[in-house]
Amino acid sequence: MTVGIALGIRQRPWADRGIAAACGVLAAAGQAPLDLWPLALVGLAGLAWRVSAASGWRPAALVGLFGGAGYFAAALSWIVEPFLIDAARTAWMAPFALLLMAFGMALFWAAAAALAHAGRPVALAFAVTLTLAEAARGVLFTGFPWALPGHIWIGTPVGQTASVWGPLGLTLVTMLAVALPVAFGLRGLALGAALTGASWAFGASRLAAPLPPEREATVRLVQPNAAQAAKWDPERARGFFERQLALSAEPAEGAAPSLVIWPETAVPYLLDRAGPALEQIGAAGGGAPVAVGIQRTDGGTRGWNSLAVLAPDGGVTQVYDKYHLVPFGEYIPFGDLLFRWFGLRAFAAAEGFGYSAGEGPALMDLGPVLGRVVPLICYEAVFPGIPRRAQAAGRADWLLQVTNDAWFGEWTGPYQHLALARLRAIEQGLPMIRVANTGVSAVIDARGQVLASMPLGVQGRLDARLPGALPATIYAAQGDRPVLVLLAVIAAGLVLVRRRSRP
Repeated sequence: MTVGIALGIRQRPWADRGIAAACGVLAAAGQAPLDLWPLALVGLAGLAWRVSAASGWRPAALVGLFGGAGYFAAALSWIVEPFLIDAARTAWMAPFALLLMAFGMALFWAAAAALAHAGRPVALAFAVTLTLAEAARGVLFTGFPWALPGHIWIGTPVGQTASVWGPLGLTLVTMLAVALPVAFGLRGLALGAALTGASWAFGASRLAAPLPPEREATVRLVQPNAAQAAKWDPERARGFFERQLALSAEPAEGAAPSLVIWPETAVPYLLDRAGPALEQIGAAGGGAPVAVGIQRTDGGTRGWNSLAVLAPDGGVTQVYDKYHLVPFGEYIPFGDLLFRWFGLRAFAAAEGFGYSAGEGPALMDLGPVLGRVVPLICYEAVFPGIPRRAQAAGRADWLLQVTNDAWFGEWTGPYQHLALARLRAIEQGLPMIRVANTGVSAVIDARGQVLASMPLGVQGRLDARLPGALPATIYAAQGDRPVLVLLAVIAAGLVLVRRRSRP
C-alpha cells in the first residue's frame, strides 16, 4: 500500500490537488525576498512525489496545474499592484489578473507533469520536462522567465553556476536535486546532495577569487522616489523633476561623477518636446553626461520608452529604445479597440494606447573612460538572452538597467526584479548598475554581489566606482544551447527506459 493510498489521497482527488497547491506555495518561499531555498526544495520534492504517484498523465497534469497555480500565485502576487495605482478604475481587475496569471503560467507545469509519464522514473522525467516547460515559458507569447525554480539560488554560491549553464541549468540542478530522492530513495538523496554540494563548492570557489580592478570611472545613481500614483500628476511632476536636478548637482565627496544616471521615465517631458529641460539636465551633470529614462515620439502616432544620453549642453548624443515591451503594461494588442470599448490602455504609457518596440538589443559606446554598456530598460533585465544578443558585435564592459519599480509595490516585486539583475551579472561576468525610481538602486559586481545600494522607498543619490568586468563566461559564449541539448539527451534516455520496462 502506497503512502498516497494510506492517506486516502487517491480516493479524494481534490485533496491531492490541494496538497499540490500547498507544495507550490511552499516552493515559492525560495524566491526573493524570503529566499528560503530549503523550504522551496521541500515544496518541489512534494510536487515531484505527487506527479510520480499519479495514476496516469491526466491526473498528473492536474497535479501540475494546481501545484503551478499555488506556486505562481504566491511568487507573482505583486501582479496585483499595477491595478491598485488607479484603484477606482482598475482595482476590480486585480483578483482576476492574479488568477489568470497563476493558472496561465501553471499550464506549462501541467504539460510538464503530463509529459513526465512518458518516461521512467517519472520523478526524474518530471525534472527534465519541468525545466523544458520553463524554457518554453521564457519565450512563448513574448516570454516571461520570472520566478524560475532555479532562481532560489541567486543569493547563494550555487547561483554562481549560472556563469556556466544559466538559469535553465540552475533549474535543472534544482529539479534533479529534489527528484532523485523521490525516484531512488536514500541513494537518490545522496546523489542529489552531492550534486547540490558540488554546485555550492564551485560557487564558493568563484566567490573567493579576486575581483577584477575597478574602472577609473565614477557613476552617480539618482533615485527620486516618485510614487506611481503621483508621478504624472501635473502639480507634482515638476517637483520630482527638480528633485532629480538637485540630486544630480550635489557636490561629490570623492571623485566627480563620470556619468549621472536617472531611472526609467524620469523626465516628465517627451524627448522631442523637452526644450530647455534638456539643457537643465545637462547642466546638472556638472560636466558629466547624464543618462535619463525618457519617453519620445516621432511627432505622430508612435512613441517609445527610451534611454537618452545627454551631453553637458543638453544635446542628445545617443538614444536606446526599449524593444521588449510588457504586454498590457506598455502595449495592448488591438489597443485602439479595447480603449474604445472598455477604456483600457497600457498602464505605463503617458500618451496613446502604448509604446512602439525599438529596433532590438544594443551596445552603447560611452567613450574610453566609461567603456561600452548594454542598456536594459526595466523588464528587459528579466531576459537572459538580451545581453547576449546586444554583444553580438563585441563584448560590453558593463550592464545598465534603468527601471521604475513603483509598479511592483513594496514587498516582493522589487526584490525579485533586483535578484534577476544580479543573475544577469553572474551569467555575463559583467557588473550591473541598476537605477530605480523608488529603489532598489544598486551597484552590482561581475559576480552578482551587491556592493552598494539605496533601499526601497527613499530619495537620494549614490556615487560609486564602476566595477570591473570578468572574462567572458561559458554562458555568455554558449547561452542555453548546451543545457537544451543535455535535456534532450536525458529525455530520450528516460523514454527509452520506459519502453524497455514494459512487459
